[in-house]
Amino acid sequence: MITQQDKHYLARCVELARQALAQGDEPFGSILVSSGGQVLFEDCNHVAGGDHTRHPEFEIARWAAANLAPADRAASTVYTSGEHCAMCAAAHGWVGLGRIVYASSTPQLSQWMQELGLPAPRVKALRITDVITDTPVDGPDEELAQQVRALHQARVKPSA
Repeated sequence: MITQQDKHYLARCVELARQALAQGDEPFGSILVSSGGQVLFEDCNHVAGGDHTRHPEFEIARWAAANLAPADRAASTVYTSGEHCAMCAAAHGWVGLGRIVYASSTPQLSQWMQELGLPAPRVKALRITDVITDTPVDGPDEELAQQVRALHQARVKPSA
């Protein structure tokens, strides 16, 4: 269940996604929050340069592995504008991060991309729970998902 506090963090993720779009990148943003509510790390997409592993969720996993003890990683929450892709979900699981909360889901993104006439991605669009099974996952948030949808539309059709 997504709480008001979760919505606060998710709104920051949508803002980071908006920043990524303004920088010419795909609109995704994510933050890592400690069990005490402190934002530990935040990032947005950096795939425009051609390295498609530069997702913010993957960067969070790398940062957490280098900077947090296993217990702190497990007690943290990752908030993200879009549900983790298979690569990011696997990184999340391997590093041992805790709960995931997302604004928009993989099926929503897939539908939006199809509606925008974009080709299917090279990597199969899997749900987080198809990749890792022991992590609490909450999402989507329908209100914020519509904001994320508008960002994706703006990326493909800037006048939209």
